[in-house]
Amino acid sequence: MPPRWIRRLVLTPLALVLIVALLATMPLWLLLAGALGPLGSGRLRALRVGWMIAVYLFLEAVALVVLFALWMGSGFGWRLRGPRFQRAHYVLTGRFLKILYHQARFALGVEVSVVGTDPDVAAPGQPELVFCRHAGPGDSFLLVHSLINWFDREPRIVLKQSLQWDPVIDVMLNRLPNHFVTVAADSEERIGELATGLDENDVLVLFPEGGNFTPGRRERAIQRLRDLGLTAMAERASRMRHVLAPRPGGTLAALDAAPEAGVIWVAHTGVDKLLTAADVWRHLPLDLTITMRWWSVEPSEIPAGRDERVEWLYEWWARIDDWIGQHNP
Repeated sequence: MPPRWIRRLVLTPLALVLIVALLATMPLWLLLAGALGPLGSGRLRALRVGWMIAVYLFLEAVALVVLFALWMGSGFGWRLRGPRFQRAHYVLTGRFLKILYHQARFALGVEVSVVGTDPDVAAPGQPELVFCRHAGPGDSFLLVHSLINWFDREPRIVLKQSLQWDPVIDVMLNRLPNHFVTVAADSEERIGELATGLDENDVLVLFPEGGNFTPGRRERAIQRLRDLGLTAMAERASRMRHVLAPRPGGTLAALDAAPEAGVIWVAHTGVDKLLTAADVWRHLPLDLTITMRWWSVEPSEIPAGRDERVEWLYEWWARIDDWIGQHNP
């Protein structure tokens, strides 16, 4: 990634100009996509994708303007880390994701069903560590939307560095306590720092698999365990068909840094087969239901020793795998 000052002074303003230029021509593209829709599959794929692109670009433009106004209002960044401006950024993130979620339901035919979950499973009251499986397009957006807009939580997230090419993600999430993974060796220490000092409405969001599920990544994760001489773990991972072998390092770092926090495990299924952009295109309109399940564990129920926690993580991951197998459409 280019240095932050280049992204702020050059790339972000350039991105805003480009977004506005694209938005100015978007009505013509949407009209063309709508007119040509009946000549194709009849499923209006181009119009649906075009509409979602237009919505996303519009939200990006509005968010960048609001973020600049917040920077100005905070004394040119002086009070950005204060509680008032931190809360303003979480509210902005929630509005952005809420609109995106409703537009995806409208244009793409996506619904969400939460089954077997206590409705207050993630309600504020104590800090929480949220460990979620990672599979399919947009599941991280859905999880953060759920935490902010359903449960009024303030998430701290571990993300891929490449996501900073999106100017809104870059500006907004770098102003909040999040971590963009750059060097894997430093990640555990940074995760521990993120998990330190969580209050009653904070959550740390972590994907223990370390990447989106694909069959190829699953095989490579199992082989990696074998190469490390962890034969028993490799055998357990090979019995899990729908998830990658979890990487304990970040999970253990979070548990060590936040002994007062509970743990929330999140499983979902419904977008597992949408591995590429071509898969999404072929299935449009998606007309699918993403089924989610949340489990809550109190701090007193979390094992104390390192080996016991690794065993506990694998037991939960096997449970999530079983649940996905039962609910996978």
